[in-house]
Amino acid sequence: MHTRILVFLSILFLSASTTSAQDNGSTNKSIIQKPSRDFVMLQLTYDSWLNKPDSINLTGFGHGANAYVCYDFPINKSNFSFAAGIGIGTTSLYLKNQELVLTDTGAAATARFIAETKDYKTFKFSSAFVEAPFEIRYFGNKDNRNVGFKAAIGIRVGTLIAAHTKGKYTMEGSKFADKINTKRFYNTWRYAATVRLGWGNFSVIGAYNLGGVFKDTKGPDVTPYSIGICISGL
Repeated sequence: MHTRILVFLSILFLSASTTSAQDNGSTNKSIIQKPSRDFVMLQLTYDSWLNKPDSINLTGFGHGANAYVCYDFPINKSNFSFAAGIGIGTTSLYLKNQELVLTDTGAAATARFIAETKDYKTFKFSSAFVEAPFEIRYFGNKDNRNVGFKAAIGIRVGTLIAAHTKGKYTMEGSKFADKINTKRFYNTWRYAATVRLGWGNFSVIGAYNLGGVFKDTKGPDVTPYSIGICISGL
């Protein structure tokens, strides 16, 4: 659902940008306009894990959807700036012939990846974070940042607000879904190094987490990463 919402917002954003560009083209070019500061960033990503043990069978297209609003602070009169923002980051991964058990109790309980107990059509586990992105940005065209080369490096800091698993299956002709909501075994915070390279309003992005998904001794020691596209502007 969050992916469809982000796609809709992207289309709406592009439509608004196109209308604005048409209006600007009809005005006197001598009028000085405030340049874009990449106030909005909408991202769609492919998500997966590094250092994944062979016992975990990820499948399908793991994906993320992120939306941020940022404020840009130019650095003197250079082509560089510093930006900080706030937003939501989500990720969903899928298992093949497996399920993730998060219902164990007791001090020694952990997140366990086991062979599926039902014939699941799909089994996914998802998480959502409130995140603050920080970037050092370079704009090839500092007067109109909606065109020209742009690049950014930075870090995202996020706090976990939701996590759940969902397995869909069919039994005796009826469809069912098992859903478990819990944050018990997940790390409360996540930190990721980020990079963006693009032209105009479109960029390719990459993110590498600086920590694991699960708390120490509460799950496999895996490192999330993501690559994707970003639409930015305003």
